[in-house]
Amino acid sequence: MTTQLLEGLSETVRVALAEDIGSGDITAELIPAEKTATARILSRDQGILCGTPWAIEVFRQIDPGVTLQWLKHDGDSINNNDVILTAHGNARSLLTAERSVLNFLQTLSSVASSAQKIAERVKHTQVKILDTRKTIPGLRLAQKYAVTTGGCFNHRIGLYDAYLIKENHINACGSIANTIATARQRHQGKPVEVEVETIEQLNEALAAQADIVMLDNFTLPMLQEAVAINEGRAKLEASGGYDIDSVIAVAETGVDYISIGSITKHIQATDFSMLFD
Repeated sequence: MTTQLLEGLSETVRVALAEDIGSGDITAELIPAEKTATARILSRDQGILCGTPWAIEVFRQIDPGVTLQWLKHDGDSINNNDVILTAHGNARSLLTAERSVLNFLQTLSSVASSAQKIAERVKHTQVKILDTRKTIPGLRLAQKYAVTTGGCFNHRIGLYDAYLIKENHINACGSIANTIATARQRHQGKPVEVEVETIEQLNEALAAQADIVMLDNFTLPMLQEAVAINEGRAKLEASGGYDIDSVIAVAETGVDYISIGSITKHIQATDFSMLFD
């Protein structure tokens, strides 16, 4: 999965640099072209580091001659004033790369840190915390990489790699059974997940042999009942705006998965800075 999540990394960086640099970094041009420098990137927060492949690619695209010494790596815990990276090379190149490098690190480290905090809360259970498609446009794979770096797991990547059948799909197809049957015919081998809102709908989905059933906004007693009814026939996923506080009780009901959009959506950037020696 990690290899898949790194696909398109070069293009993501190319787009980021194009929007930042445009026709050229006119401020960096004030520095003599031959000047070299050493810069350090420091953490100004606590959390989990993530985003180094994107940072490396930023430097590579701007100036392959810049040398990098990483003192921290993706998945490492970081604290205030930790030195993350030492970079040496052309001073103009270092300054031009600075903002894009920090943008990737601050965004992806915040996601990894968010994931780690939630994963830590439920480590006494067997549940897997899943992300969602509620990601920053253009950074889907990067944010999902950060989720796994923080110790959580990926739901489907997009609309193409797994079914997630919701109310409107069911209404258009006529029933849960018809929708699942059609899905099996059209794309054999793709996981079929059905979202349900009642115990009755859960029973329908189980009878139609859904692979995964998403229990949407079920109360804790309903989740417990669903686990008992299921008896291991399908994987059960709880969904409903859970956060770091409410997730523990949900995990302890025995569901297999809990999907939490806030991992990638409600994030506050991890603070980093670059300083020249």
